[in-house]
Amino acid sequence: MECVFGLVGNDFAIVAADTSAVHSILVHKSNEDKIMILDSHKLIAASGESGDRVQFTEYIQKNVALYQFRNGIPLTTAAAANFTRGELATALRKSLSYLFFLVSTIVNNDIWFFQNPYFVNILLAGYDKETGPSLFYIDYIATLHKVDKGAFGYGSYFSLAMMDRHYHSGMTVEEAIDLVDKCIMEIRSRLVVAPPNFVIKIVDKDGAREYAWRESVKDAAVPLA
Repeated sequence: MECVFGLVGNDFAIVAADTSAVHSILVHKSNEDKIMILDSHKLIAASGESGDRVQFTEYIQKNVALYQFRNGIPLTTAAAANFTRGELATALRKSLSYLFFLVSTIVNNDIWFFQNPYFVNILLAGYDKETGPSLFYIDYIATLHKVDKGAFGYGSYFSLAMMDRHYHSGMTVEEAIDLVDKCIMEIRSRLVVAPPNFVIKIVDKDGAREYAWRESVKDAAVPLA
C-alpha cells in the first residue's frame, strides 16, 4: 500500500512518501525513509520492491556523485532523470535478451549478461539555478515525463485527485504543505490499509532537506482502569 507523491511550487519542489516497509501481510517497520537525497539539490523518491528500491536508488546516487567527482560539475535535474531512465531501460532490455541466452550460447558460444529489470517507480525532484525547480516521473518500464505533480502507489488514486482539485502553479510553501496534508488525510480516510507515517522533503535554492514527518493514524489513548 505504498504512497509516493510530489508537486512543484513557486521556486521549490516537494515530495512525500509513506514510511512503511511491508511484505505480504506483515509490516516490518514504519520509519523507512523512501526519499533519498541524491545530491545537494536533488531528491529521489521511490516505490516498488524493497530490494530493487534500495539497490537502484543507491546505485543512481553513487553514479551521480561519481559524475560530479570526475567532471567537477553536478548533473542537472533533467540530466539525472535521463540517466535514471536510461539505467531502467538498459536493465529492462537485458532481461529480455535472456530469452535468447540458451540459443546464443549453443550456436555461437557467446556469453550474455543477464540482469533482472528493476521493479521501481521514481519521482525525481530538483532545483537548478538556470531553470528552477522541476519534477520528473519515471516508472518501472522507463517512461520519463516532466510533470508539475505526480504520484505512485495505491495512494496515487487519492493524492492525484486531491492535487487535480487544489493544485495551481506558483504555490507557496505553506499552500503546498497544506495540499500535502490534504492528500495524506484523504489516503488515511479512503485507503483500506493506510500507512501510518509519512515523510516530507523539499528542495529549493537552499538545497534538498527533510521538511517534516506526519502521522496519518495516531495511537489511541489507553483508558485508565
